[in-house]
Amino acid sequence: MGNEMGGGEAAYAGRGIHKNAVEELARRIFDGVYDEGSTLDPPRLLEELEVSQTVLREAIKVLMAKGLLDARQKRGTFVRPRADWNLFDADVLRWKLAAGAPDCFFSDLLDLRRSIEPAAAALAAVRATGQDLAALDAALDAMAAGGTDPVLHVRADASFHLALLTASHNLFFTQMYRVIIPALVERDRAVHKGDFEQPLAIHRDVVDQIRAGDPDGAYMAVLDLLDVAERDHP
Repeated sequence: MGNEMGGGEAAYAGRGIHKNAVEELARRIFDGVYDEGSTLDPPRLLEELEVSQTVLREAIKVLMAKGLLDARQKRGTFVRPRADWNLFDADVLRWKLAAGAPDCFFSDLLDLRRSIEPAAAALAAVRATGQDLAALDAALDAMAAGGTDPVLHVRADASFHLALLTASHNLFFTQMYRVIIPALVERDRAVHKGDFEQPLAIHRDVVDQIRAGDPDGAYMAVLDLLDVAERDHP
């Protein structure tokens, strides 16, 4: 669970020079070295990356599959518009966060969470098992034990929201952890660089409503929780 929350497992699964080539090309794209619409210069890349044509070709294929690059006859390989980049791909999301996501990214994330997490909580109120409730309780205990330590809060908060999505027992909601959790961790790190008030009570209310089997109450409790998130990171 720890690696999932931090997105560490999301790294491109290639090895050695193949992986390095993918990561370097992605870094250049997300840092704006190659802006959207820019055409790549393969001979120059071969020299700069010190790789073979085969390695470069495979790296380009990986980034094409992730929606970052495309190729056309007479135009060559170019960077696709940012709107086409697949943010549901774990690597793309990781690269986006590493490059420094703008505030509008977290606003869009909050819109997504408002669409998913309240509904997940409502399902959890009907479907949660004893194991699900234990996972939610463990996250609450970790929040309480962490006090005002921002590092411990980030871990506990991620554990809570992962447990919440899992407790819905909806495969699509559960899979949303791949987007919500890494972005949530990054947002928490940005928000809680200094002292902060641990919002333990509002998290506990969500769990109380789920344990009580109240779908409407759980739904509204998560909306209240997300209102706090919006206040902390407008």
